[in-house]
Amino acid sequence: MTTQMHLAAQYLAAAGISFVEKKDDDSHTNLGFSVEKGTLYTRKLDNKPIVLSLSYDLFTLEWNDSSSKSTLRLDGTTHAEVLQWINRMATNSNITVPYSYEIHYELPYQINDDYVFKLEDASALQQLKEQRILAHTVLREFLDKNKLDSEIRIWPHHFDTGAFAPLEDEAGLSIGLGLAIPDTAHNEYYFYISAYQGHDSVDTANFKSLSLGEWKNEGFKGAILPVSGVHKNNGVTFFEEALSIYKK
Repeated sequence: MTTQMHLAAQYLAAAGISFVEKKDDDSHTNLGFSVEKGTLYTRKLDNKPIVLSLSYDLFTLEWNDSSSKSTLRLDGTTHAEVLQWINRMATNSNITVPYSYEIHYELPYQINDDYVFKLEDASALQQLKEQRILAHTVLREFLDKNKLDSEIRIWPHHFDTGAFAPLEDEAGLSIGLGLAIPDTAHNEYYFYISAYQGHDSVDTANFKSLSLGEWKNEGFKGAILPVSGVHKNNGVTFFEEALSIYKK
């Protein structure tokens, strides 16, 4: 279901591209996550109280404006039908700018007008929701505990839950951290943290071993921890330990 949700999240990203003021860091395309509702959601669209969201519980898109909410069930719906529905919702909300499904990055899968969304495994979808909740909870506690200022957002390109913050110390480091979907670094969802000196990743080759997770230094330079068996406390501990090593 990761592929289905990743593809569905692109409708939200395209809404950000179409209806939100462009930012140099692409943050107009990234998504929030509601722990309470189990949904991904856009920033406010067209400078109005309008939000497009994607529900893990219901596998639906939801168009929310100040006066109404409309829902589209994704199971059995084609890509073309989704685009028609979003355009209709935008028109009904008096958005005059056209909705354009044109993303400026490559995804690992293709989609065309005939693509049909399928709710193949509802239990897997619930597990994915729980992982997003865990990620948001762990990151929020870690950031607050270390007085680091960052939004927690889901980036539609790689579909990771992520945060980024400068450490504001004499070393001039910044850290990026979050939860990534399976990729070349690991074959399951995993927590990650990496540090940067300017635009360059900090080399981890000589770092001492972690009690949780492991350091990587080929391609991705940082620490990873597979999500299986992780709960809030040891998730925070993983980030704390890695951060303490970066600071030495």
